[in-house]
Amino acid sequence: MNLVHKSRKLRYYSAGLLKLLAPDSLFRYRLERILAGHQEQDLDDVLDRVNYYNKRQSPFELGIHAQRIADFRYERRGTYYLDAKSVVRYFDPACRFAYRFGDVTQVPTVPSFVKSRPIDGDNANAVLLKLNRIRHYNFIDDPQPFESKRNEVVWRGKCFHDQRRSVVRRLHDKPGMDIGQTDPKLKSQPDYRPFMSIRDQLRYKFVLSLEGKDVATNLKWILASNSLCLMPRPRFETWFMEGRLEPYRHYVPLRDDCADLEEKMDYYATHTDEALEIIANAKQHAAQFKDRRQERLISLLVARKYFELSGQL
Repeated sequence: MNLVHKSRKLRYYSAGLLKLLAPDSLFRYRLERILAGHQEQDLDDVLDRVNYYNKRQSPFELGIHAQRIADFRYERRGTYYLDAKSVVRYFDPACRFAYRFGDVTQVPTVPSFVKSRPIDGDNANAVLLKLNRIRHYNFIDDPQPFESKRNEVVWRGKCFHDQRRSVVRRLHDKPGMDIGQTDPKLKSQPDYRPFMSIRDQLRYKFVLSLEGKDVATNLKWILASNSLCLMPRPRFETWFMEGRLEPYRHYVPLRDDCADLEEKMDYYATHTDEALEIIANAKQHAAQFKDRRQERLISLLVARKYFELSGQL
């Protein structure tokens, strides 16, 4: 973990833990005022996102393991707790909710707050919240235009699963591909590459995005940049709504084994106008997650819908 990320995480924890000192009653008092303060704006996009994250349309019952807000306590997955707490504390402490923290790749049997869920199939029981924000929503300014970047593709990360591992092992030594795994325990392997900051990766025209345990962490900052995202079709989604990303509109699609990566790079290196159009669409998608007031509003509405359908409001 580099010093910049450590500093961001320290500020995040400091602010989050400081807010825990404030009484929850203060947040409950502010809830209706926050919701009322947004009623004058066009809520169509807001409600569309609310219903995307929380797809439940009919009432449901919670299981015996649901947690009361009043009993929700700090636990090992601190970033998940702080992000969930920042939402549920606005509601009656007697309200109960189910949740699953971590990389969720299967739909819960009971409607639950999660960070991630499968895109395909009936995923309505997986109710998305913006969890682990400090890791997944790291947008930085990218002043360098696409045309002046290095005409190569870059990827850095750890390989926990076979798909990533096989792709990296096959591509790490290809010309024009600065690709490698960064696990310090595997330094002896030929596909090892040293850590590279996001800013340094954005010096490349093309950035590869590969899903890990669930979603690809780098996808958010790639789509917010002036580099072109190349990736296989995503299987999982988060608050970032990866399921709404369209191939050739927001990203350049690759085969699951990325065997067509070189072909796609060659094409968009010479079809700059098409690359710039995809980049513009990607940046427009990413921009909607930068408005803090709107993000808070949507989060509260997602939770309120959950508590209403579970018969608690």
